[in-house]
Formats: sequence, C-alpha cells, structure tokens
Amino acid sequence: MTHVPRRAPRIAHVGIAVRALDEILPFYRDVLGLPEVPLVDADGARIVGLAAGDSLVELLEGEAPETPIGKFVDRRGPGIHHICFAVDDLDAALARCRAAGVRLIDETPRLGAEGKRIAFLHPSATAGVLIELSEL
Repeated sequence: MTHVPRRAPRIAHVGIAVRALDEILPFYRDVLGLPEVPLVDADGARIVGLAAGDSLVELLEGEAPETPIGKFVDRRGPGIHHICFAVDDLDAALARCRAAGVRLIDETPRLGAEGKRIAFLHPSATAGVLIELSEL
C-alpha cells in the first residue's frame, strides 16, 4: 500500500471581531488594499472576507448582542477572535485531538462561512486561542 503524506496544516483565515463592518472595512480594503472575497454570513455574524495572499482575513460583526461575536466584542472589545487552520482530513484531525484529550466545541464537523466543513477547538485546550479547523 502506498502511503500518501499528509500536508501540513496551513492558516486558512484569521477571524477579527469588529463593532461595525462599515467603520473598519475601508481600512482593510482601501488602505491595505486587500480585495474582498464573497462569504456567507454564519453563526449570527455578518462576515466580510478579504484576501491576504493564500489566506483570508474574516471581519466578523455580530448581528445582535447575544450572538457569539456580539458577546465577544462586549466582553473583550474588537480584536482577533480566532485562527483557522486548513487540514486535509478534518475527521482525522478531530480524532487526533480527541486522542490527545483536546476539548472540542464541535464534536462533529459542520458547514462554515466558506461552505467547507469546520469544527472549533475549545480555547482552554489551546493556550486561550479559539482555533477553527477547516477541511481543504
């Protein structure tokens, strides 16, 4: 049997929680020159994607104060919300996390803003960083 080497995970995107998309979007789009990438809103957040090389920056605005992003901004203010790593095989990555005792937010994959299968890892297991895994 031929062994196919697994590619190393890569940064798929960085999610940045913002108070108001219309206030900060001009900085990323017009000042930094990052082109917009169409994304679907998800998890109670309005999302604007911006291409940054092979990765994305996702600007996330809570649709209401009780949404995950709304709560994050209320408690911590705007800032980096999560980092997403793209993996070849999400099910295998989650199995490795479970075997290592990593606490999962999503026990089973679900569809994310880019229409890809995703799952979040709990920040208590990752040095306080909310990590999303996304299947390539």
